[in-house]
Parts: sequence; C-alpha cells; structure tokens
Amino acid sequence: MLTIHRLDLEDARLLIKGASEKARDIGVPMCIAVVDESGNLVAFERMDGGKTTSVIIAQDKAFTAAAARKATHEYNAVNVPGNLAFGIHTEVGGRLSTVGGGLPVLVNGEVVGGIGLSSGTPQQDMDCAQAGIDYFEQQRQ
Repeated sequence: MLTIHRLDLEDARLLIKGASEKARDIGVPMCIAVVDESGNLVAFERMDGGKTTSVIIAQDKAFTAAAARKATHEYNAVNVPGNLAFGIHTEVGGRLSTVGGGLPVLVNGEVVGGIGLSSGTPQQDMDCAQAGIDYFEQQRQ
C-alpha cells in the first residue's frame, strides 16, 4: 500500500498567488498551471492578457515538472542533437516540455506537484514559477 502526498486546492491557490504577484511586478500577464504529483491539473489561472497559446504550454510545463520530477529547463539542457536525451520532448504524446518555466513542488524532499508558467520569456516564466514556490513555502511555515 502506498501513501501519496499531493497538493490540494488551497496549496495550488498559494502557488498561483505567489506566481501571479511576481508576474504583476514584472508586468507580464501569465498563464499559471498547478498539478498534483501525477501531473493532473489541480488549478489554473489565465491572467488578463495571458497568451492563448500559453494555456496549454503552462499545463504541459507543470505536467513535465511533476510527472518527470524534473524542472523543464533541466530537460532543455540535455535535449540537444547528439545527446542521448535528444528528442525527449516528443515523448508522452509530445507533452514533455523542455522550455523553462516548469518546476516540481517539493515538501520534505518529496515531489507533491508541479507548477508551470507561460507567456513571458523562459527566464520570466522560471522566475514567476519560483516566486510561486517561495510564497507557498513561506505560507507553510
């Protein structure tokens, strides 16, 4: 029998709040997805002005971060021609994202979900995702 730890809706709302505050600070309306440890959507917010294409991209980033238990930018670093991981983005029906902006959410060293952002540059998406995690962790203390 397994015991599963996962984000709940209140946790997801905290992650979204922290990420959206950072997005407002930098002036980039984002699409923000939060998933459970299996990559299933828990909550989603499209800020006014968030890109239409980013709705799915944010969800795929969150899915990748949680289900693969790895930040999307880590896949980006190894998804280059000649590398054994090249082409990883074509797996899982093309859902694995190698674009920065998806981060796993950990509690006590265990992946309990993921957050994915899209609409800015990959660095802006990464910064806002990290802000969401930072806010979540501050509120849990």
